[in-house]
Amino acid sequence: MTQGSLAPSGSPTLSPGPISGPQPANLGDILERVLDKGIVIAGDIRVNLLDIELLTIKLRLVIASLDTASQVGINWWQSDPWLSADAANGSSNQALEEENRQLRSRVKALEARSRDDG
Repeated sequence: MTQGSLAPSGSPTLSPGPISGPQPANLGDILERVLDKGIVIAGDIRVNLLDIELLTIKLRLVIASLDTASQVGINWWQSDPWLSADAANGSSNQALEEENRQLRSRVKALEARSRDDG
């Protein structure tokens, strides 16, 4: 039996070695890399008139996944009542606890007054 090549004669053969040169990255790869590592864009805008500072705007933009942001200590969304149900319930619980404390102190004052009168 003779073995033949699948490639037509005269066509270049592909080497099994590593591919040289950079591979093009698709949008998914780029987005995954940015969210995994995070990216920070910072800038300041200042408006001066005759050496008098009229306006300063400090811009900070952080693009990262929630896991990456939490690892570096950025977790403001966990305490924002508009973004977190736990935070919203926590703030109402604090108000209820304060009201409960006030009511208990009023009840104690009324009980003490009723003992003095009776």
